[in-house]
Parts: sequence; structure tokens; C-alpha cells
Amino acid sequence: MSDKLFSTRDEPLASEDLDVCRRVHEALCSGLKIDRSGKEADRLGALIIELYRQGVHDENQLRLLAGGGRASR
Repeated sequence: MSDKLFSTRDEPLASEDLDVCRRVHEALCSGLKIDRSGKEADRLGALIIELYRQGVHDENQLRLLAGGGRASR
């Protein structure tokens, strides 16, 4: 049995991490013309954070993966 109760995915994100996720979210919402106050934007934000927690920390990679390649840089 593991001595560690939580995985690194359970650790809270630092403000720098959230800044990366916010920039990607804003860029994708703008590029895909998604209303940032809607449910689609909420789902996109959750996806970005999940990808980040899985180890995708590069903003361009996050934009490509979360946007499905649909958003321009």
C-alpha cells in the first residue's frame, strides 16, 4: 500500500499554474467565439485544468488539445 494518500493531480494549483490555464482559456474562448460566462466555457475550463493536471504545461499544447486544433494561435 502506498504511503502517499494523494497523487500530484490532487494537489492545488499555484497561482502561476492558474495563470497559464486562464490565458489558454481566454485565448480559446476568443478564438472559438465562446461566451466566457456560458456552460461551454465552463466545460472548456475544466478540460484545460484536467489537461494541466495530467502534465500538459505548455500553453500551445494546451490550446491544441483543449481546442481540438480549431482555435488559431
